Amino acid sequence: MSLSAIWGLVQTALELGLTCSLTVLALFLSYSMLNVCDLSTDGCFTLGAAVGAVVAIAGHPYLSIPAAMGAGMLSGLITSVLQTRMGINSLLAGIIVNTGLYSVNIAVMGGASLLNMNKTPTVFTALKSLLEDTPLAGMQELIIPLLAVALVILFLALFLRTRLGLAIRATGDNPDMVRSSSINPVFTTTVGLCVSNAFTGLSGCLLAQGQKSVDINIGQGMVTIALASLLIGHTFMGRGSIAKRAVGVVVGSIIFRLVYTIALRLKMPAFMLKLVSSVIVIIAIAGPYFKSQLPALRRRLAGARKEGD
Repeated sequence: MSLSAIWGLVQTALELGLTCSLTVLALFLSYSMLNVCDLSTDGCFTLGAAVGAVVAIAGHPYLSIPAAMGAGMLSGLITSVLQTRMGINSLLAGIIVNTGLYSVNIAVMGGASLLNMNKTPTVFTALKSLLEDTPLAGMQELIIPLLAVALVILFLALFLRTRLGLAIRATGDNPDMVRSSSINPVFTTTVGLCVSNAFTGLSGCLLAQGQKSVDINIGQGMVTIALASLLIGHTFMGRGSIAKRAVGVVVGSIIFRLVYTIALRLKMPAFMLKLVSSVIVIIAIAGPYFKSQLPALRRRLAGARKEGD
């Protein structure tokens, strides 16, 4: 394989990994910090892509980004209301919202299951024009996600140190203690889910504008991908500051996409990619467990050798 082919593979993994890492950062907030497994991720991702595409097609590429994030926040608000105000289990609430969003997304897309954006001005085409005749020409699909990820990590590092951010983290650790401290866990859960789903909507918007199309199934399996990336990031970075852990999950997203891209380059059938995702998730989850079991295994092997002698 030539160097240009290798760089093309790495660049593709970086572009997709950085774009999808925004969804991983959303799960980092909701799952790792708030301790809520939000299964509405797939539908929210598609919602952000659909809203962003529709607004961009209407001639407002820059407005598409806040519009997609706002749509994601609304999705998070509905999910949190089902959990905190209606007594519905968090997993079930996510499934309900995800199911309902399928119809909502079709409606947003004007009853179509596919939107073409080939001739639509986007934030990527705008940056492409600015980068012409510069050393960074043609790098817009890498620069924009990188900038978005940097801003989100900076936001999380600062936000989770504020009083509200600490309350969100405490809610995930011990909601009863938070309640006894005169902090409303309903409010902190709602804010946490709204913020995390805003990141998911942003991720969907950037992916749609980057590939210049939106399919109703664009977000299918995104929660699995994000969870695998999150676990890979935790394995690599472990514990540490918020910024370090956030960078870790971004690295995990890039690694996941790199494996995915290699599988595609090996001409693996498309129907096998779901199996690849499942295997990566299994390795990411089981890897730390087997790593923790290594000392005991070594002791058993050492004991068996002594008995053999």
